[in-house]
Amino acid sequence: MTEDVHPLRALTGARILTPVGWEDDFALVLRGDQIAAVLPMGKLPEGAELTELDGGILTAGFVDLQVNGGGGVMFNDAPDLEQLQVIAAAHAKIGATSILPTLITDTPNFVARAIEATVEAIATGVPGIIGLHLEGPHLAVSRKGAHDASLIRPMSETDLEMLCAAASRLPVLKVTLACEAATPAQIRRLSEAGVLVSLGHTDASHADCVAAVAAGARCVTHLFNAQSQLGNREPGVVGAALDLGGLSAGLIADGVHVHPASIRAALAAKTGPGQVFLVSDSMATGGSDIDRFTLNGREIRRDDNRLTLADGTLAGAHLELATAVKTLVEGCDVALETALEMASARPANLIGRSDLGRLHPGARADVLHLNDALELQQVWQSGLAL
Repeated sequence: MTEDVHPLRALTGARILTPVGWEDDFALVLRGDQIAAVLPMGKLPEGAELTELDGGILTAGFVDLQVNGGGGVMFNDAPDLEQLQVIAAAHAKIGATSILPTLITDTPNFVARAIEATVEAIATGVPGIIGLHLEGPHLAVSRKGAHDASLIRPMSETDLEMLCAAASRLPVLKVTLACEAATPAQIRRLSEAGVLVSLGHTDASHADCVAAVAAGARCVTHLFNAQSQLGNREPGVVGAALDLGGLSAGLIADGVHVHPASIRAALAAKTGPGQVFLVSDSMATGGSDIDRFTLNGREIRRDDNRLTLADGTLAGAHLELATAVKTLVEGCDVALETALEMASARPANLIGRSDLGRLHPGARADVLHLNDALELQQVWQSGLAL
């Protein structure tokens, strides 16, 4: 019998968050790039290599479905393999072991390049890249936010065919679009091709959203931001996101984009089975010390955790998901296990990845060690310590 090339390793000394709840005095057992078991300390396999941790918690690696940049670069700077490697490595070190690199509204050429780069990254096994998010260019100029209005346009047949073809080549393709720029028939074709359609940067009415969901839309991009708000006679996108069970919604919990009271109200009001989950909406500053960068030739500056254009428009976020979790727990009265699930299992569920975002046998060995203050101490990605 040949010797196992992947010996067992056991992480001990921390509470473990599993899909069925917290486990104390247990060990998380890894074999290669997978989780082998979650076992009581008294049942550890003989010969397992032990890593003893000093308290804190073990939780699944974060799954971030909206990552515009990191490590000092933006995906829009140069949508190629090298840029993706930099971005993915930067986010893995701050806990997002699985990401959807996000291309912000750009030219058709850049969209095509982003698709090819992501296909190559997945084919060559770039750690952490699990698909692609295209945020635009099919948006509403009235809700453009930091997107370049000159590049925003309605979806054409050529665009639709390119996106449907890309969906067949990528494990996940998420497309943020506005109801003003894409018809229900186009949304239906995208959804049937396997695209995760997300409504965002739109002044859509509740009725528009109902039609989009009937056509296959399943998500709302950065809830409350760059979309029609909840009103007494017109619920808008925010009202639809909370009212319609077919929609999940990303949330930027950085203390800048959404008030804690609004977060609490949204979480209490959300109709399932769709769920609210965390995104970073991270820009080039993620995992780096830079305080300014450019997007489509416009300078964006960082002031503490706020990123803005020269006119004060919010331009993405400077946010680590561990900080977002802490914001929910300390500022929004969210249970720790729920906040962690919002950064891991919930987004993984949305994209159909049961092997990500949870600690159970057979899942990918993406593991985070946080201390009791919810500060990141150690990351394991596919079983490798970073």
